[in-house]
Order: sequence, then structure tokens, then C-alpha cells
Amino acid sequence: MIIGVGVDIVDVPRFERSLQRTPALAPRLFAESERSLSLRSLAARFAAKEALVKAVGDPTGFRWHDVEVVTDALGKPSFRLAGSAAEAVEAHGIGALHLSLSHDGDTACAFVVAEGAGAVLVSPVQAPDDRGGR
Repeated sequence: MIIGVGVDIVDVPRFERSLQRTPALAPRLFAESERSLSLRSLAARFAAKEALVKAVGDPTGFRWHDVEVVTDALGKPSFRLAGSAAEAVEAHGIGALHLSLSHDGDTACAFVVAEGAGAVLVSPVQAPDDRGGR
């Protein structure tokens, strides 16, 4: 069952200006393993983190360093979650996260699908029976 979908687009030149204007931004947004990547790859990873929050539907508990974008030997991206981000994803009943990254020219984007059984965050209302009662 799909719990949520998130997408985010980053303007790479604008992102670059932000990183130059605020030198502490990159260490605040990215894990040490991510910081040596190209500007376009960093922009795509920032988009991925934003898209993840949108797919979960609740920004509570997310810290930038608790969400790391990693790639396997074939280059397929995925998330490595820790701390409060991992707890937030679990609390929402998400068992799998699917991530796609892309960048072309001055644009980077990410698409996330959150999949799982889903958490019951609000008690369901019972439908009335045939006699009009509950």
C-alpha cells in the first residue's frame, strides 16, 4: 500500500549561491559522506530529503543528518535513516522507501514513494449499521 508520494525540484544555481553565501549550510544539510559530491549531486540529495518529508507527510522528528542518500554498486539511490528520521518513518507504518534522482542542466529533482501497511494515526469511525445505529 502506498502511504505517500513526495517530489522536490531544486534550482542548482540558486542552491549554489545559498551554499556560497552560508558556508555552514553544507555541513548542516549533509552527512560527511555526502559533502564531497558534485554540486548537482548535492542538489539532488537535498531534493531527496525534502521529497522524503513530503512522502511521509509529517516533518516532525526529521533532522538533516538522520537522512543520508547512498547509492549501491550500480548507482541506484536509497536512503540510510537513523535516529528520529528512522523513528518517524516507522511510526507512520512505512516499511519501504523508493527513491529516484535526476539532474539535467540547472535543475535537480527527486521522487519518493513511501510504502507499507500504514499507521492508524486517527481512530476510524465505524459506519452505521442497517438499522441506523452504530
